[in-house]
Amino acid sequence: MIAAFGAATVRAAEAAHGLELNSGALMDQAATGLARQVIFVLQELRGQVRGAQVTIAVGSGNNGGDALIAGAKLAQRGVAVTAVCVGASVHEAGLAALRRVNGRVLQWNAADSMVAQQEPFLDVDIIIDGIVGIGGTGALRPAAAAVVELINASGALIVAVDLPSGVNADTGAVAGAAIAADVTVTFGCLKPGLLIAPGSGLAGVIHTVDIGITDALDEPALIALEALDVVAFVPEPNNDDYKYRRGVVGVAAGSRQYPGAALLCVGAARLGGVGMVRYLDQGDQVAQLVLAAYPDVVASGADPSASARVAAWACGPGFVPEERVAIDAVLRTEVPVVLDAGALMAVANSVPLRNQLAGRSGISAITPHPGEAAALAAALSLPEDLGRLELAKVLAERLRLVVVLKGPATLIAAPSGLVLVDTMGGAELSTAGSGDVLTGLAAAILARASVRGDVDDLDDAAVAVAAAVWLHGQAGQLAAAGGRPVTAVDVLDQLSGAVAHVRR
Repeated sequence: MIAAFGAATVRAAEAAHGLELNSGALMDQAATGLARQVIFVLQELRGQVRGAQVTIAVGSGNNGGDALIAGAKLAQRGVAVTAVCVGASVHEAGLAALRRVNGRVLQWNAADSMVAQQEPFLDVDIIIDGIVGIGGTGALRPAAAAVVELINASGALIVAVDLPSGVNADTGAVAGAAIAADVTVTFGCLKPGLLIAPGSGLAGVIHTVDIGITDALDEPALIALEALDVVAFVPEPNNDDYKYRRGVVGVAAGSRQYPGAALLCVGAARLGGVGMVRYLDQGDQVAQLVLAAYPDVVASGADPSASARVAAWACGPGFVPEERVAIDAVLRTEVPVVLDAGALMAVANSVPLRNQLAGRSGISAITPHPGEAAALAAALSLPEDLGRLELAKVLAERLRLVVVLKGPATLIAAPSGLVLVDTMGGAELSTAGSGDVLTGLAAAILARASVRGDVDDLDDAAVAVAAAVWLHGQAGQLAAAGGRPVTAVDVLDQLSGAVAHVRR
């Protein structure tokens, strides 16, 4: 697993290494790692380091100090380094180090002409963003915001120090101007803001520099799965397995208006490692389409509780308001349930359904896109200005379930406070029906994990669902390979390849 740690945890870990912190050893390790990464990029860009032009935007505090000392190390390698100081005070030792190797130092002044303001950022190979570090919150000050705009418009390759200025280290929130980095060199550990949108979209390629504080880090604020974590949820069948031992997943999805949702959801459920898929026949002729497309699927009657041996349900894709009876019936079962689309809107519009959902003895998961999440938040009278991370956590706590808040860097939250973030899915998944595929896959993985005894609580369920989100993202990447346009059908078609990828 990949772990990200909040700003307060990082500061505490640094303080636990007080001798190295006070002596400047931690800063020197950070600056050395930053300089090495810049050297690598310069070699890739130019073929050599000597003669390169690098500008550093420097704010006050240790973030600017890291950048200045790295700049001094670059200057020793023959790089022409210019530091642009934003604000009245900068890290004195770092500034002195740069001056000792003949680095150029300028003070940014809002009263200067636009030509004078732009000059240090034009025709340079790399700009290092050392304006604001992990302590920054809220919008940047006007001077810093103005420099950020100049940097973003420069056309140079941008390397951010620890995280892009303007991005909140703990939440990924951006309140105004922010650096759009090509590379972020972060120190000690990942920060949540590098993995949570919109900050994740501004970080570029992330490199972590070990500065020797990992032994003092407390619990992570955020976790991301890797392939070795995901493979546990899609194991190859054992020699003595049979269909019921592998799990049965039930699907309640589709309607006369949206029959395709049923096909996508059922199709994905078939590929989640279970031994059987049961489709809930509501007498609307969608079952005939499902069985014609997938002859291995079994149609069940309209009562979910009578569907033999179902270990988890997918419910809601393609539903219309009249389907509330089916939603109610699925929620009355005691097995894990994954709700999406029409079922979510029904829950948002019905107090009894919300109470029923929150009071279930079985595990529940919901997979809202931002619009559905906003409807649920309004129904619960939550503040409108919650960021993505806080919204996912509050919905999980209030409804006592797992929340999969879809979108860039999908978040998966449990009521305990456990939060996972997906690093696999990309923009290619933003296509009609993609969520239906995810719902079927997530229910199948929960069914398989349940019969194996791998899901005891909502934290376990959150990890299982996160594995489904990862596989969904991997399928999207496979579908988009070579620049191909992607539909939900393409994502579905690549799910078996995604499973094979992690098994290898």
